[in-house]
Parts: sequence; structure tokens; C-alpha cells
Amino acid sequence: MRTLDFELDRDHVELNQLLKLAGLAGSGGEGKQIVASGAVRVDGVVELRKTAKIRAGQEVELDGCRIRVVAA
Repeated sequence: MRTLDFELDRDHVELNQLLKLAGLAGSGGEGKQIVASGAVRVDGVVELRKTAKIRAGQEVELDGCRIRVVAA
């Protein structure tokens, strides 16, 4: 599994925006579609809330890629 570190420079980022910023979705709208499909896991649990608040210390998984969210 490929792992990316995403440096969070604020309190949180919305899940659909994280997918866009990490390069796993072409846009926020595409990110919302991906989340709605049930393909995204947050800390090992399927997450269906498109704008779930993701904070430093959490991990997001999609299609064999893990995004570790770290404080900047």
C-alpha cells in the first residue's frame, strides 16, 4: 500500500477536499462521489459523510493508498 503524508495547516479538512488536495480526486465534486460510493475508509471504517472533518492523526484509505494526516 502506498502511503502519503498530508500536512494539515488548520484545525481540519473536509474529506472530499482532502481527496482532491492529495491528488486522488480531480475535484471536490469527484471527491464527494468517491466518498458516497463507499470506497473511502477513515481510521479503518467506511466513511460515507462527504464533508467529514478530518484532523491530524487520522488515516484515510482509498484504492490501495493511505493518507496519513499530520500536523504542519
